[in-house]
Amino acid sequence: MSRRPGRYVSDKKIDLKSLKRLLSYVFKRYGFLLVIVFLCILANSVSTVVVNSYMARLIDTVIIPGLDVGYEAVESDLYVIIRMMVLFNIAGILAVLIYPQIMARVGQGTIKGLRDEMFEKMETLPVRYFDSHTHGEIMSTYTNDVGTIRMLVGQTIPSALTSIITIGSIFFTMLSYSLWMTLFVLLMVGVMLRITKTFGSRSTRYMKAQQKSLAEEEGFIEEMMEGMKVVKVFTHEEEAKKKFDEVNEKLFEDSNIANATANSLMPVLANVGNIMYVLLAVVGGLLVILKIPNVSLKGVSVISIGVIISFLALTRQLSGSVSQISSQISTIAMALAGSDRVFALIDEKSEEDQGYVTLVNAERDENGELKEADHHTGLWAWKHYHAQSDHSTTYVELKGDIQMVDVDFAYVPEKQVLYDVSLYAKPGQKIAFVGATGAGKTTITNLINRFYDIPDGKIRYDGININKIKKPDLRRSLGVVLQDVNLFTGTVMDNIRYGKLDATDEECIAAAKLANAHDFITRLPDGYQTMLSGNGSQLSQGQRQLISIARAAVADPPVMILDEATSSIDTRTEKLVQQGMDNLMKDRTVFVIAHRLSTVRDANAIMVLDHGKIIERGTHEQLLEQKGTYYQLYTGAFELE
Repeated sequence: MSRRPGRYVSDKKIDLKSLKRLLSYVFKRYGFLLVIVFLCILANSVSTVVVNSYMARLIDTVIIPGLDVGYEAVESDLYVIIRMMVLFNIAGILAVLIYPQIMARVGQGTIKGLRDEMFEKMETLPVRYFDSHTHGEIMSTYTNDVGTIRMLVGQTIPSALTSIITIGSIFFTMLSYSLWMTLFVLLMVGVMLRITKTFGSRSTRYMKAQQKSLAEEEGFIEEMMEGMKVVKVFTHEEEAKKKFDEVNEKLFEDSNIANATANSLMPVLANVGNIMYVLLAVVGGLLVILKIPNVSLKGVSVISIGVIISFLALTRQLSGSVSQISSQISTIAMALAGSDRVFALIDEKSEEDQGYVTLVNAERDENGELKEADHHTGLWAWKHYHAQSDHSTTYVELKGDIQMVDVDFAYVPEKQVLYDVSLYAKPGQKIAFVGATGAGKTTITNLINRFYDIPDGKIRYDGININKIKKPDLRRSLGVVLQDVNLFTGTVMDNIRYGKLDATDEECIAAAKLANAHDFITRLPDGYQTMLSGNGSQLSQGQRQLISIARAAVADPPVMILDEATSSIDTRTEKLVQQGMDNLMKDRTVFVIAHRLSTVRDANAIMVLDHGKIIERGTHEQLLEQKGTYYQLYTGAFELE
């Protein structure tokens, strides 16, 4: 297939496994309601066909005989037929009123359940997943892809089921009228199905491409919204618009072809249906004029005018039902493409955690030995169950002693980031990392957090291999203050309490005071109850950073990771933030990543990294004496970037 450069068209056929899984998902949760829906659809379809059959009976037993013997002679039959037609119509109307209400609940309940599962799975995914997928792409799965499933479950499936049952009912009714006319109808239906396959396969490919293009566009829009200040600072508005035009043009082309093809199907089928109707009227007329014996389920007889009129009405219904099913193909294709992406997220491999060492409250017994406590004591210990040896349980005091030994790491196999990194941090020490962007500074802290696991080397925490520590317990013992602050919609108090969800207001205020945030918070319109939104956009960068420091302080972790926490703050504000961080760092093991070398002069050890290797280490004074890379950076001979 020839394609325009950069164009995406999926040639992959729709995987019916997604449909089976989706249907299984729906039936498992709403099986009883779906049975009621099926019965309502069956009642509606059957009532429609029965009313039509009564129409034939009305013509053959009332209208035509009434012309000869008078309508008084057939009046009783007329009342019976009309009464039955009214009753069946009422039954059909009631069924139509009931099942859409049920399917609305089923459709909305299905997408609620899927979103619950998606979010629950998302919370278990490793950081690697979010590093390799744009936020817009993930959001598109929650919105567009789930929306197509709602359309499928709530509207398309009931509509298709109604059409299928109607077709089945009409087919057997037709056979009871005339075999010859039914065979002719089947021939024309075969033509309609062939047309549907031709149009549907083309539409399906582009519907899948449309879903992918839509996700790409949303990802681009989100990226531009997050980086709007950067766009304006560098006056790249025109370049951004040009790039968006390219992305949007791709979405337009995929959507245009998909919808043009899908929209062409209905008019084509409608005209084929009209042709079938006319030809069938001719066939029926010939059967009457030539008095050809009519074969049906009732036997051989002469076909009547009433049967032909009823048959033509049934043909209209049949043509409409076939067209209705055909028109749903593109919707089904979109929904299955969407369900592929939804189930792909749900099936993503959760973050692995074989850790078994947990963090517990501890206290000392009369012999000074650590033991587990059932209440908060301010003393924490690692609870280590030795399943591989003597099945004993030991308790190791949480101090913040961290060692890395011969650590190698690569985000992708073909590009190694760290080479043979070894370091140690004793409790209460401050370890600083210095180096250009890409040197591996943040990667080291990501490994301590176990956002990524190492293939080679060892990282020990208080003498315990961190692979043995449960990830939630490990991360609970680490406080992180990042350069890019994330504040959530809620009050200032809520954002501070995020560091420790069961913290009291008094603890949050104490943490804010420790972080030097209390003064500016009390000057806000509602103090600690001031609502923040848009990532705290109403606050300055320094104020947002102070809240993030308070959030880390309320957790009271023994180890702190400060990742370029002051690099985007002015010098005056930096002093305030730095004082807050100094308060936070007191008596804790601290890892600092900083571009401003003035913030790391008091570090117990400074690691200078270059292309994933530690090329120098020592105190500020020792490194200056060596007159190596750090000396040149500090004196301005080299730039960090």
